[in-house]
Amino acid sequence: MMGRGVVTALTLLSLLLLWRETAAIEVPQDPKILQDLKQPPTIIKQSVKDYIVDPRDNIIIECEAKGTPVPTFSWRRNGKFFNIGKDPRVTMRKRSGTLEVGFRSGGRPEDYEGEYQCFASNDYGVALSNKILLRVSKAPLWPKEVLEPMVVSEGSPLVLPCNPPPGLPPPFTFWMNSAMTPIPQDKRVSMGLNGDLYFSNVLAHDAHTDYSCNARFLFTHTIQQKNPFTLKVHTSRKVAESTPTFLSPSGSESSKMVLRDEQLLLECIAAGLPTPTIKWFKKGGDLPGRKVKFENYNKTLKIVSVSEEDAGEYVCMANNHLGSIRHSIFVQVKAAPYWLDKPTNLVLAPDENGRLVCRANGNPKPTIQWLINGQPLESSLPNPSRHVLGDTIIFRSVQMGTSAVYQCNASNEHGYLLANAFVSVLDMPPRMLGPKNQLIKVIENNRTLLDCPFFGSPLPELRWFKNGQGSGLDGGQYRAHINGTLEIKRARTEDEGTYTCVANSILGTAENQVRLEVKEKTRIVRAPEHRSAVRGSTVRFDCKVTSDPSLSVTVAWTKDDKPLHMGWRLRKDEESLTIPNVNEGDEGTYMCTVKSEIDQDSASARLTVLDRPDPPMDLDLSDPAARSVRLTWIPGNDHRSPVTQFLVQFEEDHWEPGVWRDLFTYPGDLNSVILQLVPFVNYQFRVIAINAVGRSEPSRPSPRYKTSGAAPDSIPRGLRGWGSRKDNMEITWEPLLDLERNGANLHYSVWWRRKDSGDEWNNVTTVGSKHVVHNTETYVPYEIKIQARNEFGPGPESNMVIGYSGEDKPTDSPTDLRVSKVDSTKANVHWKPVDMNSVLGEFKEYRLYYWRESSLVPGLTFTKERKTKGFFSTAADPTGILSDLVPFSQYKMFMVVANSRYESPPSNTVAFSTKEGVPDAPRFFRINRRSFDTLHLEWDKPLEPNGMLIGYQLKYQTVNGSRVGRPILETFLPNVTDFTLRLPDRSARYKFYLSALTQVGAGEVFAEESPHFANEAYMDQVDIATQGWFIGLMCAIALIILILLIVCFIKRSRGGKYPVRDKKDLPLDPVDHKDQDGSFDYHSDEDNKPLQGSQTSLDGNVKESDDSLVDYGEGGDGQFNEDGSFIGQYTVKKDKDETEGNESSEATSPVNAIYSLA
Repeated sequence: MMGRGVVTALTLLSLLLLWRETAAIEVPQDPKILQDLKQPPTIIKQSVKDYIVDPRDNIIIECEAKGTPVPTFSWRRNGKFFNIGKDPRVTMRKRSGTLEVGFRSGGRPEDYEGEYQCFASNDYGVALSNKILLRVSKAPLWPKEVLEPMVVSEGSPLVLPCNPPPGLPPPFTFWMNSAMTPIPQDKRVSMGLNGDLYFSNVLAHDAHTDYSCNARFLFTHTIQQKNPFTLKVHTSRKVAESTPTFLSPSGSESSKMVLRDEQLLLECIAAGLPTPTIKWFKKGGDLPGRKVKFENYNKTLKIVSVSEEDAGEYVCMANNHLGSIRHSIFVQVKAAPYWLDKPTNLVLAPDENGRLVCRANGNPKPTIQWLINGQPLESSLPNPSRHVLGDTIIFRSVQMGTSAVYQCNASNEHGYLLANAFVSVLDMPPRMLGPKNQLIKVIENNRTLLDCPFFGSPLPELRWFKNGQGSGLDGGQYRAHINGTLEIKRARTEDEGTYTCVANSILGTAENQVRLEVKEKTRIVRAPEHRSAVRGSTVRFDCKVTSDPSLSVTVAWTKDDKPLHMGWRLRKDEESLTIPNVNEGDEGTYMCTVKSEIDQDSASARLTVLDRPDPPMDLDLSDPAARSVRLTWIPGNDHRSPVTQFLVQFEEDHWEPGVWRDLFTYPGDLNSVILQLVPFVNYQFRVIAINAVGRSEPSRPSPRYKTSGAAPDSIPRGLRGWGSRKDNMEITWEPLLDLERNGANLHYSVWWRRKDSGDEWNNVTTVGSKHVVHNTETYVPYEIKIQARNEFGPGPESNMVIGYSGEDKPTDSPTDLRVSKVDSTKANVHWKPVDMNSVLGEFKEYRLYYWRESSLVPGLTFTKERKTKGFFSTAADPTGILSDLVPFSQYKMFMVVANSRYESPPSNTVAFSTKEGVPDAPRFFRINRRSFDTLHLEWDKPLEPNGMLIGYQLKYQTVNGSRVGRPILETFLPNVTDFTLRLPDRSARYKFYLSALTQVGAGEVFAEESPHFANEAYMDQVDIATQGWFIGLMCAIALIILILLIVCFIKRSRGGKYPVRDKKDLPLDPVDHKDQDGSFDYHSDEDNKPLQGSQTSLDGNVKESDDSLVDYGEGGDGQFNEDGSFIGQYTVKKDKDETEGNESSEATSPVNAIYSLA
């Protein structure tokens, strides 16, 4: 017998070694397949194994299954067939195995308690549900009992038992008093896992008469209350302390068994005074930190989802300052069966191989039992294609008609697992499941999958063809997957075409076609960028897109992943989104998403709205001192632009009430500062926050803070002494500012004495800012100092300054005034100095008065003006340079010496003449084109010839971009002011350079270029005036005008009235006045404006200064008024014709002419 078993085992082993498994067929969930597919039943819904029901409701036991044909259902109760038809209270739902037990006509739910199991059957097998243990929920009443009062001594431990009635499921317990208020629990008083109330030590205030345990039953939603305990506490003057002892659990060690994946609760409650603290640890390892929780004031250790490694010895330790005690809890972790490899349905074609595997684990290790259609496998008919090897059933060369449902039952003492798995033997010819002739559009260079879903049993072989040609596609660019999908690694334009998939098996052939089009990628080429915008400004987000021309695209915007509604404010076009007048509500992340029918692209950017900060709040003053106080505030919202500065302002209510002034500026990271203040001011403060956008509104003012008074800290500024008259000295200063007074009754003490005299100080006290010292000598130095005082005392004295009494008119004049080295624009000036004592004041300068007396050019008129030039020199033989003179002119000059207020009498008057120079540029230079081949040039004499004109020089040359031709030079007599140039080349352009000449040389150049003409493009064409059609057109126009004139005259002679507007054009041609010898007679004109100004020059030790200009009078010598100024006016006669000529001229500035030459 034993030998036969060995032979069987060897046979199975050899079978496993020789057997080659075929992949099971996966049946697609396609309605076309499923409606024709015959399959054994499968349980899809059932009630839980431990099923507790509410007695007030109907009992419903669920059992749902699927299969083809539709399964029929039957039930077993407590292992026996349950005849549903005999019990009127029990019904089964249609097309379902679900049972419903109703109690409207009476009956007790308890009568239906028991173990139920559902069977679902059709022609191909039987599936089983779990065994469902049905129990009815129970909520029993608390047993009646008389509870004696609990009497304990203060400091002793106490346990109030709860002992709730056994319910199904067990009730939830809690302790309350008669006022339905929970009993306060803490480290000393707490409820244990069994519901008892534990006191580690009793205190006097624990004495109550209403400690009541309550049980709440979940199904019935009822609460039952135990009779209350009365607790009496004997107190004493001194309560004895005690070492810890355990109230729960008892003894030094205990054990606990818990199932895998359940919750482990370990409890240690200790007595003692003072109340002990509880600590937990695990011997031989650490507590599993992620899974461990400590509850009930560390008295309970909780581990959720226990696993095998949580087994071991857990130790709780209770200790107070008198000692400690330990308790060990040995935890065993057992396990009900759990799946390692759950059997799954198996669909095979005829002659294919397969297997069902049922692997489970548990503690203790579960036993595996196989069933077929609900019957033990060993009692079923033998099947040569089926072999059982422990937890595995092997099928080899299955045949039609052997379909069945197999059950695997794994069980141990803690529970069981039941799994159904059918084996279906199926034959079906190939079928295509996808849509016919599908069009697929893909993006270029993307990995592309062409699907061809198919099915058949046995599994068909699938091949792909392109455009109906060639062999199957597999390899290189293509890869054919076993599920029928053709993968194109990178789709290109040449991959477009019609692809055919063909499925073939021994039962037949099926095919389908897919047409592929390759498109360009849809891309955002200009994406939105992050923006930071000031509130009220306009923001634009770009979103420019490129896509395949054959695809239509849509652009959508979202904000913070929500659709963005354009509304009336937001504007969207094809390439951008514009947000005008942004506010805080616009802040967020904006995403532009562009979609075509086959792809999409998106880009996002964040908009940050910046604004001025909110004003600071809650200003507070602290740490008061004589001259300081601490100011603290709370910053407002910075609106996403960090505050860089805080400006503290102040207002005082005495000198300028209501006026806020800046005090200090502080960095933006401060909100508490010490303000340095001045005495005797009643302050209030406000703070302004500043960021990159701007300033906040001012904060609300702080409370007022008044500083105490003190003597002045400041010295009056601007102390000086000066004479307003020759016999006095005015001492003046700037009064202290209001915030520098430091107290009331401000006044000033002033001291003065003559310098180097050794006299006593003179002193005066005044409230003003000025004191006049009378009866002084003329221009003598004084030492002066000042001090501010108030009612709190004197301030610091000023440094001593030197002041002077008043000045008088200088008595001496410079002598021997003369000139040397006179050229066209400069002359050297010499004089003999005065005695400095005669100045009678502070020496300022030698002041030279000079004017242009006449021009040496006959007939040239001009406006005379007196000019001044100052020379500061204390040398024995002073000299200076007088510049900016007009060439070829007669000048006169005299000199005075000046102090701060007066000038001396004038020196001798000196006349001198400047030499001839080069002339100014011509007044204007115009070029007119009077025909195609001639240019007419006109110009006018210079405003200042600076000598005798001897003619004009004209240089011209052709220009073509940067290339210039050979220059040509023409000269003219001084009375020639126009020139006609005949052009050898009509299309050429010319640059002209014109200058006037004197004996010294050529003057400033006036440059011009020949003008542009609109008809230059037609110069080389035939003269239009010689064309016959043009002559005829002109004759027709002349005839029409003649007829119109005749009609007008006829109507006018009949009395017709017509408005007439006369316009008179006055010629403004310049008139040249020439002498018989061809020279010009110069007259003044309006363009000859006086050039006012002066220049400072240095020569040796001479310092020159400028002064204001005064008009010089014609005829007679200049005269001075009382303050030494010059009186006089020079009369100028203007030539009317010359003036009109100047008004009509349009001469270019000589400066422009110079630039033209450059």
